[in-house]
Amino acid sequence: MSVVRTVFAREFASYFSTPVAYVFLVIYLIMQGMFTFYVGHFYQREQADLVSFFAYQPWLYLFLMPAIAMRLWAEERRSGTFELLLTLPIPLGATVIGKYLAAVAFAGVALLLTAPIWITVNWLGSPDNGVIITGYVGSLLLASAYLAIGAALSATTKNQVVAFILSVAVCFLFLVSGLPMVLDAFSGWAGHQIVLTIANLSFLTHFNNLQKGVVSLADVVYFAAVIALWLWINALVIESKREAG
Repeated sequence: MSVVRTVFAREFASYFSTPVAYVFLVIYLIMQGMFTFYVGHFYQREQADLVSFFAYQPWLYLFLMPAIAMRLWAEERRSGTFELLLTLPIPLGATVIGKYLAAVAFAGVALLLTAPIWITVNWLGSPDNGVIITGYVGSLLLASAYLAIGAALSATTKNQVVAFILSVAVCFLFLVSGLPMVLDAFSGWAGHQIVLTIANLSFLTHFNNLQKGVVSLADVVYFAAVIALWLWINALVIESKREAG
């Protein structure tokens, strides 16, 4: 556990070693505010809730989370510290988890900085804060799933741009698999069970339940399974690189 903490502290501090992290946070907050209050027609709806806040997060995260994750391993490989890191007497699993948790913590900081939006809604009306809390939990789970995919794909290349594009592409497939237009394309020739399975693979299917305040063990288990699977893939990729090198 101490090894995970050491890797976590190193990686988390590296996010703030350059102005890029602060620029990212500012861009995220501006875009989140814009989608909530303007694109989401918050004032026109005259409802004291954060429906417009959570509705656009899967699409906003589609680009922002891969941007956080793309440097996790690609930067190590580009700078040449990847080989050094693998020769250290540190368990591979601890390294993978430590770096991943640092990315999740950074995403958590970004999400925490949106608290003024929550405060504003409470000032304007009387929202159901239980639903909002569930939505925040769902947002963090969604971000964590994106980051797990991004971390695994970051390990496959030295180029951060390539890692970003690959991550966006894979996350996009997980996102749109639950859209009606995609399901309609399969329903014409595939059985009901296949269509249902495709829908259940979608991030949207499980995130929508959480943002509505519906806490289901199945949704939490889904995100936990996606995260565990991609962290396992991450470890496999790193192990293959070590054996090849």
